[in-house]
Amino acid sequence: MIYKSLGDCINDLERHGFLLRINREVDPDLEMAAIHRRVFKAGGPALFFEKVKGSPFPAVSNLFGTEDRLRFIFRHTLKKVEDLIRLKINPVTGLKSFHRLAHLPLTGKNALPKKINKISGFFNETKIDRLPMIKCWPKDGGAFITLPQVLSIDPEYKDIHHSNLGMYRIQLSGNQYKLNDETGLHYQIHRGIGVHHTKAITLKKELKISIFIGGPPAHTLAAIMPLPENLSELSFAGALAGRRFRYQPFNGYYLSTDADFCITGRIDASRLLPEGPFGDHLGYYSMTHDFPVLKIDKVFYKKEAVWPFTVVGRPPQEDSVIGKFIHDLTRELIPFEIPGIKAVHAVDAAGVHPLLLAIGRERYTPYSSEREPMELLTQANAILGYGQLSLAKYLFIATDEDDPDLDIQKPESFFMHILSRVNWKKDIHFQTNTTIDTLDYSGTKLNRGSKAIIAAAGNPIRKLAFKDSDINWNLKGLDKSLILPGLLAIEFSSFNSYSSAKQEILKFSLLLAGKKHDQIAMIVLVDDLMFVKASLNNFLWVTFTRSNPSHDIYGVNEFIENKHWGCKGPLIIDARIKPHHAPPLEEDPSVEKNVDRLGAKGGPLHGII
Repeated sequence: MIYKSLGDCINDLERHGFLLRINREVDPDLEMAAIHRRVFKAGGPALFFEKVKGSPFPAVSNLFGTEDRLRFIFRHTLKKVEDLIRLKINPVTGLKSFHRLAHLPLTGKNALPKKINKISGFFNETKIDRLPMIKCWPKDGGAFITLPQVLSIDPEYKDIHHSNLGMYRIQLSGNQYKLNDETGLHYQIHRGIGVHHTKAITLKKELKISIFIGGPPAHTLAAIMPLPENLSELSFAGALAGRRFRYQPFNGYYLSTDADFCITGRIDASRLLPEGPFGDHLGYYSMTHDFPVLKIDKVFYKKEAVWPFTVVGRPPQEDSVIGKFIHDLTRELIPFEIPGIKAVHAVDAAGVHPLLLAIGRERYTPYSSEREPMELLTQANAILGYGQLSLAKYLFIATDEDDPDLDIQKPESFFMHILSRVNWKKDIHFQTNTTIDTLDYSGTKLNRGSKAIIAAAGNPIRKLAFKDSDINWNLKGLDKSLILPGLLAIEFSSFNSYSSAKQEILKFSLLLAGKKHDQIAMIVLVDDLMFVKASLNNFLWVTFTRSNPSHDIYGVNEFIENKHWGCKGPLIIDARIKPHHAPPLEEDPSVEKNVDRLGAKGGPLHGII
């Protein structure tokens, strides 16, 4: 089915049993988000909230909450988009399979945005405070739009074909914003809107912004897609929707005529206001920082408009499902864009950007008797220079020749492969004082931190310890446990400062230097061992969201030789909570009790949560 609107999608899901209507009034202050999280966790349906307290507009969430539902929504167009991507990778395919790809001219036509000349009476006007003011986490700074499609136009060209459609969170209320007149606009580094904003500052111009909410689901996905700068999100939206993206110029703005809501406004290049906090996808709050202010011009809505939203937090959440869908859709592009690379995986459990796993190929010296990372390092640097992958902190990369069946979607076996082969004297490489994800507070300041490349090639050099009894260490009362073979977590005293941590860990590494440690490749220092060893996801989250490679990596018998850092014993990562880290997300117990009542017998969520 080709959806012309969000309403078409909602009706289709309901007909097929994929949507639940909640007809009692719900509170957008924490309650709606709590309901969403519980239903998502249970693998439940999309949710249609008919009565939102304080707003005349209904809302919908969890549209993309399961992989099956997401693929159902795009069941009539997904294969066509996949064919289009394959044709880009290998044009010869089109010549050999013309009969199978006969749909491509129409798919290509759908990728062209379509100007609508008249929309008189199509949109009505409202105000910000009439929208569903959804607050997701207790310490959030106010209500936010969580599924916005933010359109900016290159101020040098002022043409929709030089546009960026991105998903940048919009703070509707709270802080110093004048309700109905201003909103916050938070965008992270390496985002297309940043290029337009920089040009506007240089040209001393206001940057006009249009925010679309709703419309065909493909428009939402297009705003998230990590597309190359020369590929339009509007084109992708049309191809995935099976219907051209329709727009209308209006007073110097562009409106999506299929959107449920359109907000127009201007960024004053010289004005910033504090934005946040906001409970984000790393599982922590992103804290209050100065970001651009959007001066509101108009707020439009169309007849029977529905407000879509999602809730982010520690993975997995709904955006995890979307991320996997995007990865599956684009995974063939990475080997095409980066020669030698077989696959790259941003690990959702670790917050996506903090940890990348990759498989490459070592082809530089096939005649060499000693195999070691060479081309692998070239490929690693290419990965860290590619789009949003450049925001990664840790990149573990292995070579396909060592194990053709190695699967980056299985972190446990991937880490075992690396840890059995890595030589810490030469196989770890740092980039210091560089950029990391805006939402990552493990670094030295906003957007600043470091990276580590761990590249391993060749035959195993160590046999990994598989059980705790293999480690006969007396660590003076420190609790320890193997998380994976060869990877040990140790509960350490609370972090105080980097100067004291350096002394503590130096003393600890000297203690280990005198012990037999050939079966241990990595040690992670943690605050709560019981939590870390409860699941692999807990370990991944703690280790890679709470450490900054340049400041938190140590080693037994560490050394610096010709400016290269290495160690002769196990690598040590200090993954304890630091004073400058953002607080983790915690739910409001009283709100959770209310949701429990909705799941009781007779409640609208009975049998679902």
